[in-house]
Amino acid sequence: MAHLTARRRNGALMPASALFGMALILFGLCQGPPEQILSGLRTIVTMEDVLITDYIAVAGLGAAFVNAGLVTLISVAILWLLDDTPNGATMVTIGLMSGFALFGKNIANIWPILGGTALYALVQKEALSRHVNVALRTTALSPVVSFMAVRFHPWLGVAAGLLVGFVMPPVAEHAHRVQNGMNLYSLGFSCGLVAMMLVPAFKAFGLAPAAAHYWSGGNNARLGAGLAAVCAAFILAGLARGPRPVLKKYWMLLHTSGRAPSDYVRTFSPGPVLVNMGINGLIATGYIVLTGGDLNGATIGAIFTIIGFSGYGKHAFNIVPVMAGVLLGSLLNHVDLNNSGLQLAGLFGTTLAPFAGVFGWPFGVLAGLVHSSVVLQAGLPLEGMNLYNNGFSGGLVAIVLYPILTALVKRRRPVLMEEDLFAIFAQDDPQPPEELPGREGDAARK
Repeated sequence: MAHLTARRRNGALMPASALFGMALILFGLCQGPPEQILSGLRTIVTMEDVLITDYIAVAGLGAAFVNAGLVTLISVAILWLLDDTPNGATMVTIGLMSGFALFGKNIANIWPILGGTALYALVQKEALSRHVNVALRTTALSPVVSFMAVRFHPWLGVAAGLLVGFVMPPVAEHAHRVQNGMNLYSLGFSCGLVAMMLVPAFKAFGLAPAAAHYWSGGNNARLGAGLAAVCAAFILAGLARGPRPVLKKYWMLLHTSGRAPSDYVRTFSPGPVLVNMGINGLIATGYIVLTGGDLNGATIGAIFTIIGFSGYGKHAFNIVPVMAGVLLGSLLNHVDLNNSGLQLAGLFGTTLAPFAGVFGWPFGVLAGLVHSSVVLQAGLPLEGMNLYNNGFSGGLVAIVLYPILTALVKRRRPVLMEEDLFAIFAQDDPQPPEELPGREGDAARK
């Protein structure tokens, strides 16, 4: 019954995601002639794709956005075919797939990993739907596939992808627990652990992966205007469901901790979440523009990720302190704020948003400050093989920082209690929310 209710309440999520994917394709097709876009797509699928490979830099705006749209549609189709219940976890998956399809994931290198997870489900005699979100997110290790396929032989790439997809579900399940819900990019940490096993093995056999740095600039006006329009559309779509009740629930959302699992789609319904998506997207875009950064495949991928996690833990009150911490770190670390790694850290570092939500904004600043240093070093042994490098770094920070703060900080930022949520929801909805922030549910297992 809960499954059917969730589908009824959030049934527009899949069609809206498909429309978003088609919009990305349409935008890409408007950026150049078809032959140029096809040539760019060929370039994308023949790159090694290690961090940082900005598809706008290597293949042009048109091919980059067409690839992102196609990967988004593939993801939506897989989720729909496997009857995934639309919720916050679904939004996260779609945000990650569309975002990273601008720098690392493409229409060719995701399939072996998906096949590996399907094989795992078959061996375990479990439904693939149970692991579909993990399967799609594990494509963070798509550079492993591309590296082996391009550098050596396509079938080696397929074999590597099958191995990665097969081992990730049990690794992700156990690695998730040690992060205490404080690192929203939990699977990025899991992928980092697997990459730490694979890269030394590659080197032992004489294979030498090396990180890349393809980074485009000069497109801030065009891409900034497009992002602002998309975010404004999200806000207007959310408010169209009734401005007063939507804003009331959005204010409640801002007072949640964001600690995983926090499925905002189930708890607050789509209206407030759409507003949250638009506001978070504007904040992230503004951060890059105001700090003199570049809007390109990598940073827009990070912005799409933040928009996706707006349905699962991130909001203005808990991401801004972390961004401020990364900004402060750039000053103390004597690293140029325009450093590509720090630009991405300012956005992806919001994986640690729960620290601001649970302990208060000063500790969100502290988490961002620590992350700004860790992220520049933690990914070096991975040689760019894990696209979710900030998730790996965030996991390290969370594992160390959380127990320290739990022991030393006795007063925590107050968050809404269950009875508060029920009282407010009762005024606007005939049915109480299905899942409350902090309660274990399907989203946590995914």
